[in-house]
Amino acid sequence: MSDQRFADGLRYRIEIPSVEGPRVLEAVLDEAGRRSVPVRRVSQGSGVMMLTDAEIGELARLGAHAGVEVSLFLGPRGAWDTGGQSLVTSAAGGGARGRAGIYASVAEVRRGVSLGIRSFLVADLGVLQELGDLRRAGDLPSSLVLKTSVLLPCANPGSARVLESLGATTINVATDLSPAELGELRDACSAPLDVYVEVPDDQGGFVRYYEVPEIVRLAAPVYVKLGLRNAPNIYPSGLHLEDLAVKLGRERVRRAELVLRLLEERAPVLVEGRGDDRPPDLGIPEP
Repeated sequence: MSDQRFADGLRYRIEIPSVEGPRVLEAVLDEAGRRSVPVRRVSQGSGVMMLTDAEIGELARLGAHAGVEVSLFLGPRGAWDTGGQSLVTSAAGGGARGRAGIYASVAEVRRGVSLGIRSFLVADLGVLQELGDLRRAGDLPSSLVLKTSVLLPCANPGSARVLESLGATTINVATDLSPAELGELRDACSAPLDVYVEVPDDQGGFVRYYEVPEIVRLAAPVYVKLGLRNAPNIYPSGLHLEDLAVKLGRERVRRAELVLRLLEERAPVLVEGRGDDRPPDLGIPEP
């Protein structure tokens, strides 16, 4: 069993991914309130470059007011950038191509930081190292969260140690690791692990609700992430997909309610603080 905890003493936090803009975040927060689901992080997949300044600022304000960390994806990325490798293998999907790709990703972070965001999804090792170096040098806020992406999956203890040494403060893991294997990663690093317990189809499509108690026991602290199986890919999102993104966001919160019910039934000792509506101190300044 893992003895590590989040700063607020909890073993797990709920993360809702694919929150693609302010209207989706509003819907997620509304649904979380109605269902008493303590959402503590939302993440976005379309990227900083797909949001206006006003949208980024509103996301930052909504998150800070609710005590919810807002994490934005960095780009450009291999899957959308000029080039053909990502057409034949998903392994290239998160890569930043050339120096220009790294510089663009750093520019995305600086823009987001200036608008109040303090958490970013990183899918490239070189970008992670560059951002980690800038943070250590004081050129980026010391509170900056660098969250590795599922497109940079961590599948073994050695990788976990390397990612943390490069600057990762929270680590997305491969979606098919057993609870025991997640425990091995926990033994190798102190960073929280981001664990999909319902996995998008393009990352495996697994539904792992009954494994959640053992995952929490062995790998705490963990972000329990609710993707959706049998759901369309909405990246890059925008006004043309906003209604769908809102519905998907609400459904992810409903899925989280199902996971929490099961966790409470099978391992109530792990459900510390459920129903506590006080926002935790996530180190997120008001924009």
